[in-house]
Amino acid sequence: MKMDVFTMKQCMDSENLHKRLNRISGQIAALDRMIDEDIPCEDILIQINAVKSAIHKVGQIVLVGHVNHCVKDGISHGDADKTIEAFTKVLDQFSKI
Repeated sequence: MKMDVFTMKQCMDSENLHKRLNRISGQIAALDRMIDEDIPCEDILIQINAVKSAIHKVGQIVLVGHVNHCVKDGISHGDADKTIEAFTKVLDQFSKI
C-alpha cells in the first residue's frame, strides 16, 4: 500500500509558524543591538533563553503536526515499522535542541 506524503502546509498552520519565526527574528535582532549597546551579560542571557524557548516551541508545533499527519498516516496506510523508525530518528534529532 502506498503511503501518502504530506507537505508542511498540510500538517500545520504555516501562517502561525511564520509569525512565530518573524518574532524570533526580531528577538535575535534585538540581541544583536543589546551587544552593541553594552547591555549587561545577565540581560543578554535572559534574552538568549527567551529565543531558545521560542524556537523550541516552533519545533514542538512542527513535531505535533508531523505526528498527527505524517506518522499517523504512515502507520495507518503504510509501513508501520518504517514509519516508527523514521519518527524515532526525527525525535532523536529534535531532542538534541
